[in-house]
Amino acid sequence: MTDIPDTYDPESVESEWRDRWKEMDVYSYEGTKPNYVVDTPPPYPTGNLHIGNALGWCYMDFAARYHRLQGEAVLFPQGWDCHGLPTEVKVEEKHDIHRTDIPREEFRELCIEHTEGQIDAMRETMHTLGFSQDWDHEYKTMDPEYWGETQRSFVRMAENDYVYRDEHPVNWCPRCETAIADAEVETAESVDGTLYYITFPGVGNDDIEIATTRPELLAACVAMAIDPDDERYTDRVGDTLEVPIFGQEVELIADEGVDSTFGTGAVMICTFGDKQDVDWWAEYGLGTRMVFTDDGRLTDAAGDYAGLDIDEAKEAIVQDLHREGHLNRSEPTEQNVGQCWRCDTPIEILSREQWFVEVRQDEILETARDVEWIPAHMYDRLVEWTEGMEWDWVVSRQREFATPIPAWFCAECGHTHVADEEDLPVVPTDEEPAIGACPECGGEAWAGETDVMDTWMDSSITPLWVQGWPDADFEPTTLREQGHDIIRTWAFYTILRVTALEEEIPWEDALINGMVFGEDGNKMSKSRGNFVQPEEAVAEYSADAFRQAMALGGQPGSDIQFQWKEVKSASRFSTKVWNITRFAAQHLDEEREPLAEPAYRDVDRWILSRCSRVAREVQGHMDEYRFDAALRELREFVWGDLADDYLELIKGRLYEGRPGERDAARQALSTAVSASLRMLSPFAPFLTEEAWHALPGTEGSVHAADWPDVEMDDEDAEVAGALVADVASTVRGWKSEEGLALNAELSKVEVYPDETPDRAVDTYDLSEAVNAPVHVRTGVPNVELVPVEVEPDHATIGPEFRDQAGEVIGALESMDPEEVKRQKQYEDEIEVDLGSEVAVIPGEAVDLREEHRAESGEEVAVLDGEHATVLVYP
Repeated sequence: MTDIPDTYDPESVESEWRDRWKEMDVYSYEGTKPNYVVDTPPPYPTGNLHIGNALGWCYMDFAARYHRLQGEAVLFPQGWDCHGLPTEVKVEEKHDIHRTDIPREEFRELCIEHTEGQIDAMRETMHTLGFSQDWDHEYKTMDPEYWGETQRSFVRMAENDYVYRDEHPVNWCPRCETAIADAEVETAESVDGTLYYITFPGVGNDDIEIATTRPELLAACVAMAIDPDDERYTDRVGDTLEVPIFGQEVELIADEGVDSTFGTGAVMICTFGDKQDVDWWAEYGLGTRMVFTDDGRLTDAAGDYAGLDIDEAKEAIVQDLHREGHLNRSEPTEQNVGQCWRCDTPIEILSREQWFVEVRQDEILETARDVEWIPAHMYDRLVEWTEGMEWDWVVSRQREFATPIPAWFCAECGHTHVADEEDLPVVPTDEEPAIGACPECGGEAWAGETDVMDTWMDSSITPLWVQGWPDADFEPTTLREQGHDIIRTWAFYTILRVTALEEEIPWEDALINGMVFGEDGNKMSKSRGNFVQPEEAVAEYSADAFRQAMALGGQPGSDIQFQWKEVKSASRFSTKVWNITRFAAQHLDEEREPLAEPAYRDVDRWILSRCSRVAREVQGHMDEYRFDAALRELREFVWGDLADDYLELIKGRLYEGRPGERDAARQALSTAVSASLRMLSPFAPFLTEEAWHALPGTEGSVHAADWPDVEMDDEDAEVAGALVADVASTVRGWKSEEGLALNAELSKVEVYPDETPDRAVDTYDLSEAVNAPVHVRTGVPNVELVPVEVEPDHATIGPEFRDQAGEVIGALESMDPEEVKRQKQYEDEIEVDLGSEVAVIPGEAVDLREEHRAESGEEVAVLDGEHATVLVYP
């Protein structure tokens, strides 16, 4: 027997186990090679692990803990995707500098210092939530050991003709002053704008009116286009027109890509307004007029408007168009605007020399088909994105805090040299290439590449890194867990890169989580007041309660709604589990040896068979990453079968039973509680660890234990046990309704099962639980509903009979209830003998109180259970 606290204090328990787990080192895998490897997403170190992050890490942690219980060597590393513009901006703000004010390496060191602090804060939240990463395998993409491998992957892909450098139109963020990939462009829909109708004077022919939302691009106009089937412009193709204000002459071309229903049906082609402009520019071999600078101002090609930012230029040009008579009218419109996903600035398309990775769509999709997508339809999202890719992936960035592109340019002839693998890691702006003289011209002066890599170049090799690439032969990791919002980035780029480098899938399973919405069903935001930080839920209830609420929120892939009531319910369940453990610990002791042949009764076999079945079903759900179904199944068993039924049924044996019967109950109780704690441990690691150590007969950590293997499959016992539990619950409920004590003695209880069991039902524990002899009968009970008292309706009889009302009511109450029932049933009225006369009373003015009577005439309560009709003889 063990003494444990009466109440469970999650705050102190969780704090204690966080510290003890670090000392115990329970999450390091054993052996030379893990066989379940999680490709953990390296989050960007914002310093804040928000609730959406927490959902994904909960899923990973559930899986990692479960597979450890299955005896697998689990590698659950933790990485940090450190590089990127947001850190640069924060450092500039913090130190009141611009990145160009100090040497490049000094600025990078400030970024590293800032990032380390952000990582510390997020790591602490991970510890708070009980995540079980192996911190011996922590990595940071800003460390040379890591970004050197990013460079290696770049070099190898360049050798295999995946990487190339070229001048090409690219998405450009004027605020960030860098190229960005298609996946980093987000579309803002239905943005308010203005449609301007502008006349282009004809050169030796008639004028043409165009409609545009971007008059600031007039200086970049290189052609005009119409739909070849647009009858308004019959015989006009090939005409020359003059661009108003700026004066360059452009040709009218016909292309089926023009939407004749938009504006006037005539559009200008500029370099570049959008991707359609790029397509037309390439197809028709048009000239180039670049009018935007890297920081979003107009160039000298815009004449008097040079130096103005885009909004200023638009306003000035519109005023001049109006003054010179070229602006005919304007009207409000709605448009979709591509924006930088980091800062929401509208992007431009500029032609710049950049580094690209070739996107081989068929190759990517062929690899992706071999991945198990959970849920399956998430594969369709990848297909949709991949097939919609129009440009190759631009991987160069004009920033500082990122992986350097390992390349140099010959100062004499411009030859590009990409580093050899043995020279990595390398910073080209600080180091000369090992090659020496230029192989093209013999020159010895080199300029290091100042551009750096897209941060996705770092994070897209995480499965390679965690598997020890390139020193070890690559094998796919087991699990990639991530949000559906980054399928187009992290999943897409990882598949592209691992396929290019290893011709292999990066992971066997891709588990996709949805978003977490607020309690009001809307996207979480501080302005809406529905924003919740994980730490808030932990402080209010516990980390275990928060984790369970995340599991029960919905199946993977679906968006879930955070609900405080789920967290509260999980907290109540934790209390129930603790009380079960306390009860069990009071009846068990450390010295108890397991019985070789315990004298189990039906309810023991029932709970063990149910436990065995639940263990298999929960295992099946966990194998399919259905954490919601697994926890729901387990909670129903623990709360219902184990706590509400089994514990109540065996109390008689535990307190007053003969030694053999008591020991059998103890063994079944120990087995069921131990199994329940192990199955619950992936979801509630703190509670189950504390309970495991309080439960006599356990060893080590629950997280190093084995998945339950309860060798008891007894369908007959499950039928009998379910019947016994149902009857006990039904009778206890009836006692409560009648105001009786639960241990109140009854004369007897008869049970009429809906389906007759194949074998006799052991009612020993049931008799103890209901405090009455119990008899299981066949067939249906022979009872009838007998009227025992007449209940006149005073409100009806009083006004009708006035002075005689008292006499009528007295006569009614003295009548034989059977006779009253007969008259009410057949005549719908009752004749009452008042002596001098007979009064006729309407049937609805009289009620009858009826009682069930057994065939013997005894009073009996008839109760409807789930599996039987129960007769209770008080």
